[in-house]
Amino acid sequence: MADIDLGRLVIRAFDIKSVSWGDEMKVTPQGEMIISKSMLPDLVSSMDTIEAVDIRLIQPDEHDQWTNTILDIIPISTKALGVVGEGITHTLTGVCAMITAVDTEGKQCHEFGSSEGNLKEKIIFDNPGTPHSTDVIISFDVTLKAGMGQERKGPYQAHLLCDRFLQVYREQMKNFDGKLCSARNEFHNISRPGKKRVVIIREVAGQGAMYDMQLFPHEPSGVEGGRSIIDMGNMPILVTPNEYRDGILHSMQ
Repeated sequence: MADIDLGRLVIRAFDIKSVSWGDEMKVTPQGEMIISKSMLPDLVSSMDTIEAVDIRLIQPDEHDQWTNTILDIIPISTKALGVVGEGITHTLTGVCAMITAVDTEGKQCHEFGSSEGNLKEKIIFDNPGTPHSTDVIISFDVTLKAGMGQERKGPYQAHLLCDRFLQVYREQMKNFDGKLCSARNEFHNISRPGKKRVVIIREVAGQGAMYDMQLFPHEPSGVEGGRSIIDMGNMPILVTPNEYRDGILHSMQ
């Protein structure tokens, strides 16, 4: 029997060559990204577990510096067409986001062990899930209210704040001209009737404040629209290879 194509995912990458401070939040397909802190006060006031947040731009030669506990490294991607797992995704290379968190009493946000310390010793660069050593890191250093680092709501809101900040850039990325991408990859979900069926089982976190996972967000590796694996009762979830590849699972650690 002939193979059946169940869906296509196209990922277009746009390489960012410059990340700098400015008065506006802007990203271009030609590789310029401008960061502004102007919307941070409104974001903080909308989160009842967050006391403050600061953004730092960490250049590739600036890894020898202090960091609070690292909650997440996040690629900046958006759906230009379709939903997560199919259609067209636009993603940025050369830059990523990082969330760190500590509370007002100086307690690091963690359960079984914190990761504060020298950044160059806490991240193994150039590995799956970590920044490239040449990436600019947009660091969201969140200060939670006392005790909120050990409650589910605290780390969740830290992720949500970052997600809403990045959404401003995602909305611009949706309109990028695909002809200007620096790389293009196409993936197909193929069914092969009569042949062996393969299932890859992945055990994911699903307990406590730090060990949560959002599934099926609106954006690749996003938060908005996602559902917590804890709230879903840690039940098995079936996802396609392209959904997994496109960032339908977002680990909240």
